[in-house]
Amino acid sequence: MLRQELLELLRRITPEEQELLNGKADIQRGNYTSGQEFVIDSRLLLEKGRLIEIRPHTRFAYFPRHRHNYVELVYMAQGSTTHIIDGHERIVLSSGDLLFLNQNVSHEILPAGEEDLAVNFIILPEFFLRPISMVERENILYDFLTESLSGQSTVSRYLHIQASGIVPVENLLESMIWTLAEEMPGMNSINQLSMGLLLMNLSRFAANINRNDPGQREQNLVFSALSYVDSRYRDGTLAEIAAELGEPEYALSRLLKQRTGCNFKALLQRRKLQQAAYLLSNTTLPVESILERIGYENSSYFYRRFRTRYGCSPREYRENNRLIVQGQGV
Repeated sequence: MLRQELLELLRRITPEEQELLNGKADIQRGNYTSGQEFVIDSRLLLEKGRLIEIRPHTRFAYFPRHRHNYVELVYMAQGSTTHIIDGHERIVLSSGDLLFLNQNVSHEILPAGEEDLAVNFIILPEFFLRPISMVERENILYDFLTESLSGQSTVSRYLHIQASGIVPVENLLESMIWTLAEEMPGMNSINQLSMGLLLMNLSRFAANINRNDPGQREQNLVFSALSYVDSRYRDGTLAEIAAELGEPEYALSRLLKQRTGCNFKALLQRRKLQQAAYLLSNTTLPVESILERIGYENSSYFYRRFRTRYGCSPREYRENNRLIVQGQGV
């Protein structure tokens, strides 16, 4: 829960909300876009040179279906709001919840009441370059952000995270809101560091993202399988995760291919290579030791696959991305 002074700031009636209370039927579309298609334009919401901004969610009216040319993060500070994704997936945000939306998802919001206080973070893609580098290991949250920012298809069009009661997350969000609301100097750098810490904390709960949303059975199966790959990349098997989820192997394999573009074996291999890249840049472990840690027995195959993915040899990757100089590593 935010401090009372920040809640009071969000509770203030904006000029647009006052017009709605005075009888205006709809939101002022011209505040958000100048085009025929309702794509909310970051240029109308961000001052020149800023990478991130906040604005309170507009209450008292239905917010019609739209997209954004930026990444949006919605933080439900108090109360609740109902969001509809791509015309059919209904997400209810409760106090403390976070909703990440990529640039291509369509989004509409049912009317909110006076005590339903949400903060919209308007974030340009380049803002995430530094925060993402702070995440120590790649996972569902990392993949979602990097793929959505690069314009590639993602496993999911949104991330719904129930973060109520997670003190570090609440503190970091409050810090970012305070910094942006007060327009403090150097806020881009300050908030990039805060966002990096936020992502690091949220990564601990990646297995629970989107888990409780209605109508998300297939999506939850995919996230569960990806979480399994994330933690069991060394020796995991399709048979084991299929049994854990109570799904036939062929059905789970087909679902993964449909949603991610990769079968289980390819996902496992990609995760092994990601971990190899992490160990190369963060430790001084010999390549052969890294092969053993990630579960590769065929070194020639590993070298071929690594070069295919990263465009260089493991040695060249280490030289270009070294984060430590001395020490044995972990």
